[in-house]
Amino acid sequence: MIEIEQLHKSFGTTEVLKGVNGRISKGNFITIVGASGAGKSTLLHLIAGLDTYNSGSISFDGRSLGNLSKKQMNSYRNNHIGLVFQFHNLLPELTAVENITLPRWIAGKMDSNASKKAEELMALLGILDRANHLPNEMSGGEQQRVAIARALINEPELLLADEPTGNLDSANAEAVHELLVKLNEELGQTIVVVTHNAELAALGKSKWTMVDGKLG
Repeated sequence: MIEIEQLHKSFGTTEVLKGVNGRISKGNFITIVGASGAGKSTLLHLIAGLDTYNSGSISFDGRSLGNLSKKQMNSYRNNHIGLVFQFHNLLPELTAVENITLPRWIAGKMDSNASKKAEELMALLGILDRANHLPNEMSGGEQQRVAIARALINEPELLLADEPTGNLDSANAEAVHELLVKLNEELGQTIVVVTHNAELAALGKSKWTMVDGKLG
């Protein structure tokens, strides 16, 4: 699905990625670990098309991200990539179901099936009873489940998560860990997770270790 070849990325004079190579196959569950500053989040953001690289390549289904226009890159993210971050980034004035269906509205897919799909995801993630609650009426773990459902609403081929349990207590973190495994094993969702959590890192089918800007 994703081919990464000799990827380099610098911020000013600081070289963060120093020739990264990797392959993300459909149905895999990859965890990326390493010390802070090793380049884990930078790599994830480049795969998501949130930033541009200096040299090398990232290809999705044989098409280089480096050749995409801004409009095409936005379409790539909206239609093929689901994103989950440490902080939930939910819109406070929208209910859970409204936050979840927002990406479908952005992608022009806001049809009669949008709410049904949102309800199916909320049921799967155990938050259907929170459908009409605002973010400040939900726990941190519930908000993160809403964020995961939002990332999945457009049925992305690839779910990318950057420290998805870093802002949760141990009980909620464990629940999210179980959900990620369930999504991968039962739905076949391809997942790549950046984490410092040893328990989450051990759940992946593959583990990448970033060391000084390279995969060790």
